[in-house]
Amino acid sequence: MTRSTGPRRIVCLTEEPTEVLYALGEQDRIVGISGFTVRPPQARREKPKVSAFTSAKIDAILALRPDLAIGFSDIQADIAAELVRRGVEVWIANHRSVDGILDYVRRLGALVGAGERAIAHADQLQRGLDAIAAQAATLPRRPKVYFEEWDTPIITGIQWVAELVRIAGGEDVFPELSAQPLAKARILADGDPVVARAPDIILGSWCGKRFRPEQVAARPGWSAIPAVRDGQLHEIKSPLILQPGPAALTDGVRGIAAIIRAWSQRHHL
Repeated sequence: MTRSTGPRRIVCLTEEPTEVLYALGEQDRIVGISGFTVRPPQARREKPKVSAFTSAKIDAILALRPDLAIGFSDIQADIAAELVRRGVEVWIANHRSVDGILDYVRRLGALVGAGERAIAHADQLQRGLDAIAAQAATLPRRPKVYFEEWDTPIITGIQWVAELVRIAGGEDVFPELSAQPLAKARILADGDPVVARAPDIILGSWCGKRFRPEQVAARPGWSAIPAVRDGQLHEIKSPLILQPGPAALTDGVRGIAAIIRAWSQRHHL
């Protein structure tokens, strides 16, 4: 049997390529990972941690002799530039939607000679989303949902998060902002817009730190928000929703769907 082709020594600068490669059975290609990696758990035990979101141990990466480094978005542009200058081939993905995540799985699989397995994995992820959407279609009412990915300044959710909220049965209260790819375009100067849109549910996922619902509830004027009044402030752990990979399309969206379903049952007995 001929060994599949593609890069043999991959450094994953974010978690999602690590999760995908493990899911495809191609983890032996990974020689270094992000320090923020939690999925799958064995990756933290097996692979050296050589990067963060905005910084990386360049010399440690070079010592691993990678033939490819994989990262995500403008956040890692400086890391990518330095690796390119040092002779490393780099792929910076920039997908921002659910369809983009599914296509990312397919592209990464093709890159390592596991195209058919990647297509099957993406199809399985899509079937899971379809099942959640079908269940959500039976809800008597769709709650308004505000998703916050940072608190100082206040930043609302990115596109794939807003799409997953809709798949799970909710309505994102800032659809016009979720379409903005860069975080700086999703900053709210103050909390008044959230008060005005009166969400029924507030979901928090403060990237890299614990969500503090009591701090959110104490913001000036926020006591008038239905979600605050009813105690509907919930955390979705960052690795489950803010990584544009399989986690968001599985445990992340399932967590959102469970919260929405429970809200619906309480409010429409």
